[in-house]
Amino acid sequence: MALNLMEIPQQAKPLHPNLSVPRDGWGRPLIVPEGGGKPKGHTRTTTFIDCIEDKSNLIDWKARNVLIGMTRRPDLAEKARDLDPEDPADKKRLNLLVEQAEDAAGANEKSRKGTYLHDLSEYVDRGDPLPSTISGADLEDMAAYMMATSVLKVIAIEQFVVVPELGVGGTFDRLSYYEGPGPDGKPISGNFITDTKTGNIKYGQLKMASQLAVYSRGKLYDHTKFPVDADDKKAIAAWKKTEFSAEQAAAAYSPPPPVNQDWGIIVHLPAGEGSCNLYWVNLNIGWALAQLALEVRKARSTKGAMLPFVSQITPTEVDTSAKV
Repeated sequence: MALNLMEIPQQAKPLHPNLSVPRDGWGRPLIVPEGGGKPKGHTRTTTFIDCIEDKSNLIDWKARNVLIGMTRRPDLAEKARDLDPEDPADKKRLNLLVEQAEDAAGANEKSRKGTYLHDLSEYVDRGDPLPSTISGADLEDMAAYMMATSVLKVIAIEQFVVVPELGVGGTFDRLSYYEGPGPDGKPISGNFITDTKTGNIKYGQLKMASQLAVYSRGKLYDHTKFPVDADDKKAIAAWKKTEFSAEQAAAAYSPPPPVNQDWGIIVHLPAGEGSCNLYWVNLNIGWALAQLALEVRKARSTKGAMLPFVSQITPTEVDTSAKV
């Protein structure tokens, strides 16, 4: 029987609306601690686990794209010619030119396409009709997505969670119920953190496992309990100084439905290929790496690794206690 994606059966609705979480100047979500107090910047989940990832391939890829972008936009090179990379103001201008060069090279096209497919998948999982302007290729991608995920029942969509012990906050894609063969072929059932990836999944598998492991141990956080206009910088500045009581903070936290902390699911939906595959992700490996990331981040604040070299003893350092 042919699929009619314009008449998708109704699925579960999210537990809480995914509204904008207030953020600080570094883009970190501002969270009121569980025990109360002032809002505190938390590290984004993907940023938190970045420290364990080998970024050499990504750095090389970005450098190649900047070079290609400059050949396509010679005006960018001209604008950069007289800028000083050590001057704070010029640094910002150079960073902007780098972004423009990458865009000219098409480096951001896959990212934009991936975001678009994420949006379309949400239509599917909410049971809403797809936009009438959807292309044929996108329709094929969504048909593949619907077929692959037909074994999953969506419980929650785009939920923001906090892991206080890590100082981390982030939004998972889906919480899905599954019942059937597990990674070892034996029966398994329950709720699983599910994340959709539209790019290459050959690299970064450990990061994916860590990301889902962190989400699986998170607590739902409803920031609307502390209303503030996230786009108003002055309002945010005043709000950050507010002391919230433990009772107020407790109202914002709630446990998620029971979720499997041993296994998660990656939904691989490569853009434009009309295919979609599911993969089991080992969350025990992922959680161990999250703990390692925490230690690495703590170690970065270690002081005393380097001291000034002194070749002469000053008079004040001479021991005058000895008798002649």
